[in-house]
Amino acid sequence: MITLTTERLILRPLTLDDAEAAFEWTSDERVTKYMIYSTHRSIETTKEWLRTVKSTDTAFEFGFVRRSDNKLIGSGGIRLHDDGYWEFGYNFRYDCWGMGYATEASKAMIDHVRKQFGDVQLKAECAAENAASAHVIEKCELVFKEYGEYKSYDGLKTFKSKKFVLQKH
Repeated sequence: MITLTTERLILRPLTLDDAEAAFEWTSDERVTKYMIYSTHRSIETTKEWLRTVKSTDTAFEFGFVRRSDNKLIGSGGIRLHDDGYWEFGYNFRYDCWGMGYATEASKAMIDHVRKQFGDVQLKAECAAENAASAHVIEKCELVFKEYGEYKSYDGLKTFKSKKFVLQKH
């Protein structure tokens, strides 16, 4: 089990004990608006999701805990895809937006992968109209590559997206 620490965050594995805290953002339509998962309508849905969140040798999943009050405020991960690129993502409680937590967590995950695997290729994708997420991705040194689209897990939503990459240095 991997735990990472930044100036303001602890990135640690998620557990079923996190269900109540995670439900606070997974049930918030402002947070889930651009996510590939549907808004959680019950804490049972959040518990089902938490049962599936597992890290592997090439996929690292984390809960993001604010160090100042030990509160779980978000989650995310970074994983290796078949194309050789590592893709990272994140989501946070609405009241934590705009505070730099997404950038801080993303950089910590990227640094971890680089320490483990050396100079790696990175990618990230966000909804084209989600300027805040695009800004986070750019702060992580990725550059815009192309427009695309992605669908929600249930197939009910399709988003025009911006795709970003960072080749090996």
